[in-house]
Amino acid sequence: MKADKYAIKGGKKVDIRKLSTDSKDDGVDKEEIIAKYEANKAELALLQDKFYADGREGIIVVIQALDASGKDSAIKNVFSGINPQGVVVHSYKAPTSDELAHDYLWRIHRDVPRRGEIAIFNRSHYEDLVTVQVEGIKPHYHMNDRIIGKDDKTFFGERCEQVNNFEQYLYDNGYRIIKIFLHVSKEEQTAQLLERIELPEKNWKFRADDLKVRDKFDAYLNCFNDVINKTSTKTNPWYVLPGDQRWYTRYLITELLLDALRSCDPQYPELPDEEKAKLDECAKILKESLGDYEGEKKQEEKEKSSKKKSKKKKD
Repeated sequence: MKADKYAIKGGKKVDIRKLSTDSKDDGVDKEEIIAKYEANKAELALLQDKFYADGREGIIVVIQALDASGKDSAIKNVFSGINPQGVVVHSYKAPTSDELAHDYLWRIHRDVPRRGEIAIFNRSHYEDLVTVQVEGIKPHYHMNDRIIGKDDKTFFGERCEQVNNFEQYLYDNGYRIIKIFLHVSKEEQTAQLLERIELPEKNWKFRADDLKVRDKFDAYLNCFNDVINKTSTKTNPWYVLPGDQRWYTRYLITELLLDALRSCDPQYPELPDEEKAKLDECAKILKESLGDYEGEKKQEEKEKSSKKKSKKKKD
């Protein structure tokens, strides 16, 4: 699987800032990749149908990135052919007052899907490790000093450990977590922000404050580099995918999803023997009913035809 080369499985530290943001290193053909992407989407639809019926495992797709990296469009395009029944998207913004009154994993845990379902987290609990850190939000938490009084290295180090334990807990209870970081260059982010200004239909996505976040590009990337290395594990690795060419990014996402679904080996549930034994008799009853319906329909058509002929004679 091409996406394997972008996996960070823990153990050996990787500097994601040095990883490619485009497909050049892979030497791929765009038309060939787009054809494979469409084929992958077709297979995803079939496997997801089995996965939903099977109900033995659940999948959580975590998508993180810097602003204007294509998270929304990736979700829209990759999951467009999948039956919406059994798939849900959760987009996490700044916490509400109710969410802030709970632990930071509370809003995430309540959105964990049922087994058989796929949940896509557009941003996630990783905002509480990255954004909170870069924007210096910790001192503003309404929490006891025994918690927020810790230095940042200790505080966020503990959060990384908590997240690892939380994700391992989910894995041990039948969930596979696909953690994706869309790795874009500063140039691509700038181009995407400019597009939001120049295209009227995308104006709604732009805020002047986006430029302030853009100015912190390096700070965010440095923080993601640290957090990704600390939260990549054997069972729940991160995938740092090149994000500058969206046609390639979306293809790699389908590869990751297919790999996860195939590993789950979903099967349509088999009927109990006592129910199987009733199938032939039930089929017979239904076929007889269809025969009755057809007979009634023919009789109705015959009566209508007879009435038309009778009317013509009178006329």
